[in-house]
Amino acid sequence: MPSTIRSVPSGDFHPPDEAYRYSFFRSIEAAGHDWDKAAPVHDLFLQRDYLSVLESNPPIGMRFGYLVFYRENLPIGVAVCQIKYFKGDDNIQDLGSTGKGPCFFSSLASWLKRRVAGIVAADVLICGNMLLTGPHGFYFDYQRIATARSIDLLEKALVDVLSKMERQGVKMPVILIKDVLPEPQTQGKAFMEKGFVEFDIQPNMVLDLPFKTFEEYLGAMSTKYRTRVKRALKKADGLVKKELTLADIQRELPRMYALYREIANNAGFNMVDLNEDYLLALKRDLPEHFRIFAYYSDGRLLAFYTTIQNGDELEAHFLGYDKEHNHDLQLYLNILYDIVRIGISSGSHQIIFARTALEIKSSVGATSHDLFCYLRNQNSFANRFTGTMLDYLKPVEHWQARHPFKAED
Repeated sequence: MPSTIRSVPSGDFHPPDEAYRYSFFRSIEAAGHDWDKAAPVHDLFLQRDYLSVLESNPPIGMRFGYLVFYRENLPIGVAVCQIKYFKGDDNIQDLGSTGKGPCFFSSLASWLKRRVAGIVAADVLICGNMLLTGPHGFYFDYQRIATARSIDLLEKALVDVLSKMERQGVKMPVILIKDVLPEPQTQGKAFMEKGFVEFDIQPNMVLDLPFKTFEEYLGAMSTKYRTRVKRALKKADGLVKKELTLADIQRELPRMYALYREIANNAGFNMVDLNEDYLLALKRDLPEHFRIFAYYSDGRLLAFYTTIQNGDELEAHFLGYDKEHNHDLQLYLNILYDIVRIGISSGSHQIIFARTALEIKSSVGATSHDLFCYLRNQNSFANRFTGTMLDYLKPVEHWQARHPFKAED
């Protein structure tokens, strides 16, 4: 069972280099103006407005912490901590029920995967955001601190958080650093030098938007894919599409949550059970950034999708759709095309489509971008087997990249 986290007071930590220190807070409001001074203005997901919504409407079983880093009392960095109980056979959905496969070795692999997942259970300290794809876990002002020093400071702070919580009766044997960009390479190297195991799950699917109109986007496609777009749009001709108001969301929330659960329950790997009020709170508290759209047929909600404007990036956030009607109405493909429309009309430079459904996202023009995670078991003996454990547990999606745009001369 997950640990019950009692109140852990905030406090300052002083690493050996007294020029630097860090403070730990149990709420984003407690982090206050120092957080605001250090958080990047270009990333909504590291700003207090968004983090307050998430903290007030947390995924089931998720708890939070926040680190502010200082150099000679000047805030120079921040990190988001999420604490989540992970049990392998609950969070991984594709383990199979019998272990039977086409040959002995595949049967053995399936059996081992289920058995290993069944014994992996622990509270995990995550530096990052499990609701997003991308580098939204920590940020430093690299004009005031070197990259390698920042990773050293972050690692010490996370270890101190574990120790502080363990004294309060909360034991977390694992640290996960989520979604680190491959550049600068010094970050990944610094984590591995500290005993972290590097791994990737699935790439982030990103669509660049050099197009001024949706028609220009279509014109850049080969005939095959342009025909596919028109065919998908035609199948959705009978749907009523609308952007939802706050009152609409309040009315439709039970149906939307059921559609979201239908998709989430079939994901290969799912560590987040969304709070039912999270989307409503985003619309209420961040209306200038958050939008939600729905498809109706004969007055019944068949699909919805959400977007968050993060500077010049459009984030494709949570969605749900009626799987029974997905094929005949091409619901998911229409959602992707409509998000492209929104991205172009909003003047965004990129759309972040995130992980999962890699092949169909590539068919609308998104390309894969690697992100790396770093995991360390605090028990040095157990950490020797972390790489092997990850190989057993991480889901593998076999997919073929599609290339919808005409080749440049």
